[in-house]
Amino acid sequence: MTDVQSFSNRVVENIEKVIIGKRQTVELALVGLLCQGHLLIEDVPGVGKTMLARSLARSLGCLFSRIQFTPDMLPSDVTGVSIFNQVTREFEFRAGPIMAQVVLADEINRATPKTQAALLEAMEERQVTVDGVTRTLPRPFMVLATQNPIEYEGTFPLPEAQLDRFLVRIRLGYPSNEDEIKILDNQQFRHPFEELTQVVNVDELTGAQEAIKEVFVSPDLKRYIMEIVEQTRKHPEVYLGASPRGSLALYRTSQARAAMDSREFILPDDIKALAVPTLSHRVILGPGARLRDINAEQIVNEILQSVTVPGGDPARVQRESPFQTSSPRQ
Repeated sequence: MTDVQSFSNRVVENIEKVIIGKRQTVELALVGLLCQGHLLIEDVPGVGKTMLARSLARSLGCLFSRIQFTPDMLPSDVTGVSIFNQVTREFEFRAGPIMAQVVLADEINRATPKTQAALLEAMEERQVTVDGVTRTLPRPFMVLATQNPIEYEGTFPLPEAQLDRFLVRIRLGYPSNEDEIKILDNQQFRHPFEELTQVVNVDELTGAQEAIKEVFVSPDLKRYIMEIVEQTRKHPEVYLGASPRGSLALYRTSQARAAMDSREFILPDDIKALAVPTLSHRVILGPGARLRDINAEQIVNEILQSVTVPGGDPARVQRESPFQTSSPRQ
């Protein structure tokens, strides 16, 4: 897993030239990329949501596309449209902005549910269907959607079916005073994004995405994942818990985190670190929880405290693994 660690470090360090002081969030974004998943970035304006997506695309050398969602946007503005060519007397397909490798869906909750639904097939099937013709999207393909959790006027909440298709939900938050001073210094003459270069290629990304699938997950940790997800369905404050897609998300992201740490096996700490980002947006709270101002993150953290962590030491996990393991990163 050394190659995955090297790949991750190069990408993260490159993005950190632009996104200052948010290494954990940048690593979460990279986890989503390695798992071939999509990211929902939920935060206030001006903290770097768009810049994170652009920096990730440039670091990978991928084709980048930005969609600014508005209430009057139509599904064809996303997927593309067939236009009749009067010269050839045939319909020609004009591809929409979704036909890219890294797609930024900016302020996705400002579009109507009909337009939001245009992303469902693309996110799940990696294809779009226009006028009965199915077109495959380029690989790799990743959607990074942003939304403002503060301003709700003129917005349309994302339906649960679409939220469930986002592998991870992340937040950037405000930088510390020291980090904000670094941002001011870095942008005194020009934006550091202008000097950002490609540090990996698509073949390296594809190899890393395949490598994380080989990370060993012990039966005890599989049961631990299932117990956490099961508790989201049984919690008295929850109306609807995480789906099996949530279980798979927690499983796969834990593998990616272990590989980024140069381990060929996952630990309970991997699962605990990723439970909130992968499960909280899939949990629908009951009316009582909303009245008491309880959020989904608090519910997932409460479940993590209540579920028993599997016993054992990393050495035993290594002995059970069918792969030759290396020492975890210090």
